[in-house]
Amino acid sequence: MNVMVTGHEGYIGSVLVPLLLSAGHTVTGVDVGYYCDKSFTPGTDRVQSIHKDIRDLEGNDLAGMDAVIHLAALSNDPLGDLNQDWTYEINYQASVRLAQLSKAAGVQRFLFSSSCSVYGLAESDELVTEESPVHPLTPYAASKVRTEADVSRLADEAFCPVYLRNATAYGWSPCFRADLVLNNLAGWAYTTGEIRILSDGTPWRPLVHVQDIGRAFLFTLEAPRRVVHKQVINIGHNQHNYRVSELADFVRLSFPGSEVIYAQGGEPDPRSYRVNFDKLYGLLPEYRLKWNAKSGAEQLAENYRGVELKLEDFSGARYVRLTRLKELIEGGRLDETLRWVA
Repeated sequence: MNVMVTGHEGYIGSVLVPLLLSAGHTVTGVDVGYYCDKSFTPGTDRVQSIHKDIRDLEGNDLAGMDAVIHLAALSNDPLGDLNQDWTYEINYQASVRLAQLSKAAGVQRFLFSSSCSVYGLAESDELVTEESPVHPLTPYAASKVRTEADVSRLADEAFCPVYLRNATAYGWSPCFRADLVLNNLAGWAYTTGEIRILSDGTPWRPLVHVQDIGRAFLFTLEAPRRVVHKQVINIGHNQHNYRVSELADFVRLSFPGSEVIYAQGGEPDPRSYRVNFDKLYGLLPEYRLKWNAKSGAEQLAENYRGVELKLEDFSGARYVRLTRLKELIEGGRLDETLRWVA
C-alpha cells in the first residue's frame, strides 16, 4: 500500500517506518521536525518526507494514499498541561480534520494512535476493556477520547478508521524519549545510580514496547477490513500490567548497584488502571508481543552504555519533549502557536 505516516520522525514513527518498508509498503512521512535533530540517527531518510505541521496539511498532500497512520501529537501529559489550547488544536482538531481530508481524498484505512491513558482512574480492580467507561484525567487523554468519537462518525463502506489504544510505551528508538516511565527509571539508574520514584509506587500501568506498538500498527494495516473496521483495540498484554514499584525492581536488576529511592511525601498518582487486551488477540490471532518490562530494561541498559548516556542529555532537551519545546520557544524558534519562526 501507499501509506502516509504522520509523526514519522518521532519515537514510534522511527520504529514503525522500517517495519512498513520491510513489509513492502511505500511510505510518505509527515513531520513538523520538533525533535528530529535531537535523535541519534536520521532513521527516516529512506522515505519521501513532507516537513509540515499537521494543522497545515491539505487534500493534495494525501493524493494517492491508501492508508494513513496518524501518530503525530503533543505526546505526553506534562506537555499537554503546558498549554491546553495547543493540545486541543493539534491533538484533537487537527486530527479530526486530517481524517476528513483523508476520507475526501479516497484513503481507505485510517489508523489513529490513541492511548490507554483514556481510562485514567479505574473504578475497580477489574481489568478495563474497550467497552469500559473512559475517565480521561489530562488534556492529552481527553483529546484522544474526543478524536475517537468524531472520527467514528466518518466511518462508512469506503472509509475504515481504527483506534489503537496503546499501553504506556517503553524501549529503545532512534528518536528516543526519556519522559516515559520505564525509560525514565532506567535513565536515572544509569546516570545517577538512583531509581527515582516520585509517587508511592502503587499505581498500575500497562506497558508495551515501542517495537510491539509498531508491529501492532502493521498487523492492523494488513488485516481484512471486516476484522478491524471502526474497532477500538487496546495494545498490550494482560500480563504486562505492572505497578511502578515492580518496574523499579526490573530496572534495579538491569543496573547492578542502583538503589530505589522514593520521593519524600510521595502521593499516589491519580492515574491507575489495569487493562484487558484480549480483544487484540481475538481480532489478530497471529500477533504476539516480543518484549516485556524485564527484557526492555535490559535493552535500555545495553543502549545507554552504547551511547554513554549523560545526565544532561537524559534530563534535558535532547530526550524530554516538554523541555525541548520550551527550549525552542524561549530561543525564538517557535512562536506562541508552536509554529516555526521563519
